[in-house]
Amino acid sequence: MSKRLDTGGQLIDRNVPVQFTFNGDTLQGYEGDTLASALLANNKVLVGRSFKYHRPRGIIASGAEEPNALMGVGEGARFEPNQRATTTELYQGLVATSQNHWPSLEHDIGALNAWVADKVPVFSAGFYYKTFLFPRVAWKHVYEPVIRKAAGLGNAPTDPDPDSYEHFHAHVDTLIVGGGIAGLEAARTAGAAGEHVLIVEQTTHWGGRALVDGEDTAALVAELDAMPNVQMRTRAMGAGVYDHGYALVYERVSDHRPGQPGAPRHRLWRVRARQIIVATGAIERPLTFANNDMPGVMLASAVRDYIRLYGVLPGRKAVVYANNDDAYLTAIALHEAGATVKAVLDIRAEATGALPEQVRALGISVRTGTGIAKAIGSKTLEQVELGTIEGDRMIGKDQILVCDLVAMSGGFSPVVHLWSHCGGKLLWNAEDAFFHPDPARAPTGADGAAFVTCVGAANGEGLDAGVEPHWFTPSRGKYAHGTKHFVDFQNDVTAADVRLAAREGYESVEHTKRYTTLGMATDQGKTSNINGLALLAGELGAEIPKVGTTTFRPPYTPISMGAITGSAKGPLFKAVRQTAIHGWSEDNGADWEPVGDWYRPYRYKRRQESRRQSVTREVLNARQNVGMLDASTLGKIVVKGPDAGKFLDLIYTNMMSTLKIGRCRYGLMCTENGFLFDDGVVVRTGEDEFLCHTTSGGSDRVHGHLEEWLQTEWWDFQVYTANVTDQWTQIAVAGPNARKVLEDAGCDVDLSPEGLKFMSYVESTLAGCPVRIFRISFSGELSYEIATPSGNGLKLWEALAAAGETHGIMPYGTEALHVMRAEKGFIMIGDETDGTVIPQDLDLGWAVSKKKTDFIGKRAQERTDLTRRGRKQLVGLLTENPEDVLPDGAHAVKRLREHVAMETIGHVTSSYFSPTLGHSIAMGLVNDGLSRKGEWLDFPLEGDKLVRAQIVSPVFYDPEGAKQNV
Repeated sequence: MSKRLDTGGQLIDRNVPVQFTFNGDTLQGYEGDTLASALLANNKVLVGRSFKYHRPRGIIASGAEEPNALMGVGEGARFEPNQRATTTELYQGLVATSQNHWPSLEHDIGALNAWVADKVPVFSAGFYYKTFLFPRVAWKHVYEPVIRKAAGLGNAPTDPDPDSYEHFHAHVDTLIVGGGIAGLEAARTAGAAGEHVLIVEQTTHWGGRALVDGEDTAALVAELDAMPNVQMRTRAMGAGVYDHGYALVYERVSDHRPGQPGAPRHRLWRVRARQIIVATGAIERPLTFANNDMPGVMLASAVRDYIRLYGVLPGRKAVVYANNDDAYLTAIALHEAGATVKAVLDIRAEATGALPEQVRALGISVRTGTGIAKAIGSKTLEQVELGTIEGDRMIGKDQILVCDLVAMSGGFSPVVHLWSHCGGKLLWNAEDAFFHPDPARAPTGADGAAFVTCVGAANGEGLDAGVEPHWFTPSRGKYAHGTKHFVDFQNDVTAADVRLAAREGYESVEHTKRYTTLGMATDQGKTSNINGLALLAGELGAEIPKVGTTTFRPPYTPISMGAITGSAKGPLFKAVRQTAIHGWSEDNGADWEPVGDWYRPYRYKRRQESRRQSVTREVLNARQNVGMLDASTLGKIVVKGPDAGKFLDLIYTNMMSTLKIGRCRYGLMCTENGFLFDDGVVVRTGEDEFLCHTTSGGSDRVHGHLEEWLQTEWWDFQVYTANVTDQWTQIAVAGPNARKVLEDAGCDVDLSPEGLKFMSYVESTLAGCPVRIFRISFSGELSYEIATPSGNGLKLWEALAAAGETHGIMPYGTEALHVMRAEKGFIMIGDETDGTVIPQDLDLGWAVSKKKTDFIGKRAQERTDLTRRGRKQLVGLLTENPEDVLPDGAHAVKRLREHVAMETIGHVTSSYFSPTLGHSIAMGLVNDGLSRKGEWLDFPLEGDKLVRAQIVSPVFYDPEGAKQNV
C-alpha cells in the first residue's frame, strides 16, 4: 500500500517519476525524493538489520543523523556500501540493497543473535573482551576467522572506480556551514559588509527547518544569490574544522547523476577562512524505551519532514511520545495529512501552552505523565504498551494502543561537532537539557582571537521548547535482556550496556564509549550521545557535566576515499620522478625499484641472468674495470647567503664554515633528540654558497628541516635555501679505469691525485656539457661524480658510455651500489639508522665536532641514556658458512642453549653476498659491539635454522682506503 500523499511535498516534482530498485523490487518515486522518502512512500518500513543483534530496523531520521538505513547503492564499479538512505538522492535507475543479513532481509539467520541475547546476556558490553580466551589454540583458526567475517557492515567494492574526483582550494573571509535561516542571515550580514563569503549546505535545499514549518526563504536565498561576493553551495557538507581557520568541505557534485560527463563525482574543498560561522542546527534525540528500535518508531521531526517535504505519510495510526512542545507540531502535521493520532503521550506532568491546546482542539488525546513501556511487533510496529511515569519509574499497566507509527521526541541537541573538532568547549544547559558552545572557550587562532562562532540552534538558540529531561523509560521486563532499550541504534548499544560499563568501573565517558561502542564509528553520537551520557551519570550518581562528553572527530559524516584521494589515483597515486637517464635505462634492461619518489635501476639485466648474477657482474666490473651509476636522485640543496656557514654549523654535527672553496666534507644531521637524521657530502661552491647532498629519499624532508629551523629559530639569519635535486643530473664513474674514461671523454682539467684531490671538486666542460666534477666515492674505488644541468644529462651519460667502451665500462644499479658500500662499511640512512641511533653508535664520533658550542642534537647526545655503556654499536658480521646470507633484521643472541631463554643483543641492519670477497657480509647493531670483536653470535632463523657469525670490523674491503685515493 502506498504511503504517498495526494498533495504536498515541497521538494518533489510529481511530473518527473523516477524508477529504482530495492532488493530487486522495482519501485517508483519522484525527482527530489531521497531514497528514504521513496522507500517509505512504497511502504518499505523494514530496510535493514542491526549490526550486532541483526534485529529488524527501519528509518528513524530524515538527515545525516540516520543510524539505521545504511544501504549498498549502485552497481559494479559505482557500488558503494553504507550509504545513508536519508541523504541519498533518488535518480533514475538507482539500485539499492539492504545490508547485514543472509539469506534475505525478511528471513535473516543472523537474527538468532537477537533470540539468544534475549535469553542470556551473551552479547552484552565488552563480551569480546571476556570471550574467545580459551582454548588459546582456537583463536587463530576458529575465533579470528569468524569474528573477521562478522565484523563490519556492507561489502567493499571490488571494481576499479571509473569516476573522477578533485580538490578545490579556497580563501574566503567568512565560511558559513549550514543553510538554514541562521546561516542565511549570517551570510547576508557578512555579504552586505563586503566580505567574501562561502556558505555551504549539506542537503539539496536552503532553509533548513524553516522550510518544513512553512517559513518562506526564497527571497533571502535570491538576495544572496545576487551578491557577487557570496558563493553558495548545496550538497556540500562541512566535514571538519581545524586550527587557524582551516576547514574541509565535502561536496557531492554528481552523485544524483552518476557518470555525468565532465563532472567529478565528489569534490573536497580545502578552505582557509578568517572566520567560520557554524549554523548546523540541532538534532532531535530519541527516547529510550523497550524495543524502541522497531521499524515504525521514528523521530517526530523526521515524521514532519517526510510529510511536508516529500508528501509521504509514514504511518496511518500514530502515537506521539515526547517530553517537549515541539513534538505537538508533528501531531498537527499528522492530523492534517489524514493520519489518526491515537494519542500524544507527554512525559511531563502538565502540558500547557498554545501547541498542546491546539492539539486538544483537534480532538487528539493528550495524556500527561504517561509513556511507552514497550513497542510490540514482529518485523514492524503493531502496538505499544503504555504506563504511568513517576519520576524515573514506570508504574501500573495502563493499556495497549494499536499503531503503526511512533513519533518520539526527547528534546534537541545542538550540532556542536564542528565547534568541538578544533578544541571548542561546551556548557551544559540544565533547563533545556543540552550541551552548547561556551563562547568563553572558543577555538582561537595564533593571535588569540576566536575564529569559530556558532549561531542559531547550533548555539542552543530557539531550543527552549519546555523540555523535561527524561533519559530512560524502564519496561516491566528484565533490564539487561528480554527487552532491550536502545541508546545507540547503529552500534546496538543498550541502556543495560551503559549500566554494565559503570558497574564494571568504566567511569570515564571515553572508557565507556570504547567498552560499549557508544557513539563510535560513522554515527559519532549524533542521536545517542546525550542519552548515553545521562544514563552513565545516573549510574554514577553524578551530574551530567561532571561526566563530560566524548570527543567528536572529523569528518562529521563519512566522506569517500575518492574525495580524499582527489586526482591521485592510478599512475598519479604516487607520482614517479624520473631522471634524464630513465629512458636509456629502460631500454637497457633496467630492473626497477622504488626509492623515495624515484624509480632507480636495481640492476641491468643481460640475457637470462638471475638477479644475483647481474649484481655480481656489476660489482666485479666496477672493482676491476669501471662502472657508471645514475646518481641523479641524490638530494641537492643549495644553501646561500652571508650566514650560510654559520647556519650549516648548527645543522651539521661537524664544522662546515671552515670548509675551503672547492672542497667537500662528509656531514651528519641529527634531530633535536640527538638521533641521526640524514648524511651526505657538503661542497663549498663559493664564499657564501654551499651545496648539500642528501639521501635520495631525504631531499624534501631535509629541505623542510632546514626551512623549519630557519623560519622558527634562526629567522634573523641571512640564508636562502633551494632544493635543486631535479635541476642536476649526476653520474658516478667508479673503478680503476675511471680517470681514463673521463680523459677519453675530453676532460680538460688535471684529474691526477695532485690535480684533483680526494674530496675536492672542479667546474669544467665535458663532452660539450658544463659540468661539476666531484672527487668523492661511495664505492671505495677511484670515483668521480659528474653533475650537469638535467637538460644535458642523457647526452653526458651516452658520451661517458662511449668513452668507456675500451675500458670495459658497464652501468650498475642500486644493489651493486649497496654491496660495494657495505664492503667498505659505509652506512645507509634507514638501514643502519632507525630513529634511535646517534653518530657515536655507528663509530662516527669523529664527525661530531668537539669544538662547536652548539648544533642541533648536541645537548640531547649528552643525556644519560645516549652516553651509557652497552648501547648498540655498529659492527661487521662474517658468517661461519660463506654462503649463508643473514636476513635483514635477523636477531643476534649471545649464545643459544637448550631450555635457556634467548638473550637478544642485536640485529642485522644490512646483509649481502660479496662477490669481491666471495663471502657473505653483514653489518649490525650489537650491544657494546665495538668491544666484542672476535666474538661469535648465534642467529636463530625460521625453520629451526641457526647461523653463526663472528663480530669483525664493518670495513671488509680496502680498510686503508688506498684504492679510492689512487
